[in-house]
Amino acid sequence: MARLFGTDGVRGLANADLSPELALSVAGAAARVLAEHASTKRPVALVGRDPRASGEMLEAAVTAGLTAAGADVLRVGVLPTPAVAHLVAELAADLGVMISASHNPMPDNGIKLFAAGGHKLPDAVEDEIVARLDEVGPRPTGKRIGRVRDVDDADRRYLDHLLVATPQPLGGLSVVVDCAHGAASVVAPQAYRRAGAEVLALHAEPDGLNINDGCGSTHLDGLRKAVLEQGADLGIAHDGDADRCLAVDATGEVVDGDQIMAVLAVAMRQSGELARDTLVATVMSNLGLHLAMREHGITVLTTAVGDRYVLEALRTGGYTLGGEQSGHVVLPAHCTTGDGILTALRLMARMADRGATLAELAGVVSRLPQVLVNVRVADRAAVAAAPAVAEAVVAAEGELGERGRVLLRPSGTEQLVRVMVEAPAQDVAEEVGRRIAAVVASVG
Repeated sequence: MARLFGTDGVRGLANADLSPELALSVAGAAARVLAEHASTKRPVALVGRDPRASGEMLEAAVTAGLTAAGADVLRVGVLPTPAVAHLVAELAADLGVMISASHNPMPDNGIKLFAAGGHKLPDAVEDEIVARLDEVGPRPTGKRIGRVRDVDDADRRYLDHLLVATPQPLGGLSVVVDCAHGAASVVAPQAYRRAGAEVLALHAEPDGLNINDGCGSTHLDGLRKAVLEQGADLGIAHDGDADRCLAVDATGEVVDGDQIMAVLAVAMRQSGELARDTLVATVMSNLGLHLAMREHGITVLTTAVGDRYVLEALRTGGYTLGGEQSGHVVLPAHCTTGDGILTALRLMARMADRGATLAELAGVVSRLPQVLVNVRVADRAAVAAAPAVAEAVVAAEGELGERGRVLLRPSGTEQLVRVMVEAPAQDVAEEVGRRIAAVVASVG
């Protein structure tokens, strides 16, 4: 049976895969497990959501599950995922629940759980929660039933935290922010204005149905157009729950997560904030990032794909910066998970401090052309481990040398083998990718 919790919580089609009944069961089991781990008879859980329509239904189910298990609930309403993680720590809650499907389309939704301190739950705790989904009791009665309270100043608390973590006023900068009609629609423009920037908010009118609809970090054309039309210094794109950030420079060129991490890593090394001069990134980060960081005396520590693996490496090694090419960036001194708004504030602060354009700063990374070929197979694990496939990869790596690389991995969710090739030229990457993909297909 597939594991209920993926790399980023429970996610699926709302009211089908992710039903109110499942949400109630997950919340109740989480309350019981966390109460036992925290040795408390009356845990406190903090609940937030993004603005998609099904979030209202699932919030009600989650709240019912928590209170029925004897947990008190602090509702913070529509806020970004990193705000929920931060408030779990600030308000000393035992559990945090974020109802969001991030960058997924509106019909989907998800449940992310945070432990005390705002950290993601370990796999073992998630498995314990799953094992107790069907557990019924004992249920508290009378005054032992959990109570619900709204945190009226939740957005103010989060905004204050963001401003404290911003090292430089943003006066003189103009920014267009695409809020994806999501959880950042109110707080992101407010944060950038309070930091001193001139702000134009784009796609910041959520109606429950339009989240991520042709906008946000997965659809950048509208943002690029607005930046050019407004003559803005940059554009910032968030996803539905604002845990990621991509950017657009003044010329309309996209600045991805690798480039953002490079800008921040160089700045933090110069200020002495970059622990052991190390940046944590996943194996999907472009080789250009590795080459650029080497030139600046920065080591890149690589992890498996998924922000939970980046977080694990950051916590285990005591590092201070990590993230993914997709725009999830984590600054552990200020946040326990990816925070797109904080990332954007730190990026703009670097621009203001250096008096430089985003294009000039992002130019530290020369991205190598990258090709990704997905090959459908019968058994992804067996094909990825086949000797003929390994031989093809070794031959291609020998051909590319230090000028490129090959990454071959089975998909985590489908019967696919993903072949990624980076090379000095696009045509070379495409030719090598086709050659390896043909071998994969012949084996599969």
